[in-house]
Amino acid sequence: MSEQQKLTMGPLLYNWPAEKKRDFYYQVADEAPVDVVYIGEVTCSKRTPFFTPYIPDICERLEASGKKVVLSSLALVMSGRERGELSDLTSGCPWEIEANDLSAISLLSGKPHVVGPFVNLYNEGTLDYFYQNGATRIVLPCELPVDSIAKLSARASGREIEIQAFGRLPLALSARCYHARSHNLSKDGCLYVCENDPDGMDVATMDGDPFLAVNGTHTMSHTVNNLLGELRDLSGLGVTHFRLWPHDADMVKVAEVYRRTLDGDDDLERSSADLERLVTFAPFSNGFYHAVEGTRMVE
Repeated sequence: MSEQQKLTMGPLLYNWPAEKKRDFYYQVADEAPVDVVYIGEVTCSKRTPFFTPYIPDICERLEASGKKVVLSSLALVMSGRERGELSDLTSGCPWEIEANDLSAISLLSGKPHVVGPFVNLYNEGTLDYFYQNGATRIVLPCELPVDSIAKLSARASGREIEIQAFGRLPLALSARCYHARSHNLSKDGCLYVCENDPDGMDVATMDGDPFLAVNGTHTMSHTVNNLLGELRDLSGLGVTHFRLWPHDADMVKVAEVYRRTLDGDDDLERSSADLERLVTFAPFSNGFYHAVEGTRMVE
């Protein structure tokens, strides 16, 4: 496959203890075969103060290992404090920024930035607008089928396009915190209970069937998106970057599986078996790509 194709590690969406997050990024810096690492709080600004002191050292270590650093912005900006933090991030940050809502895109107008997967983008006109606004790369929404990905990639004409290739998918955002409500707590008095679920809290139907996952204000897929078998086709369509969402698993090994597949390893059966051993908390799916129910795994 082309040398232009990059493997990326998306921002950590879950609430891990700050020291665990630090050690995770240190390990990614030292061992993971990824080209780009996104870092920053996307889900809940209440988590931000615990981890922020570690970010400069982590970025330095990532860059020393040859990885490009991108700082990810909050996906839902609601308060004056959050607007102020976003303004500070977009005005004085030495690293490229992933804009995850339209307010960040507005503040970054004319500056190089990445458009994140939380921004709705479903047609060529919107794609053109974001590139003209300064986007260097666009991360497509997770629910797009292959036909839509093909059209948008063709319109990109060689400009960078990123696909979410592994991990639970962020499906929706809310001003309410379902994680807190599930423990009879308010959002302001949540006691950070989301820390108890390092890969999100499973949600079941009335019949007890696994359905979704909750991560603070994010509604996630229950299944783990796995586009390992689709990497070759996506590369042929012109996709340049492939995102791995971090999970409480051996992400270095996950990255190694995806890296060798991107590099041309045709033993998909072996790679898929390796991935199944690494991910035990939920089944795989790739339904959105194949234009069927997102929870399905099309072989």
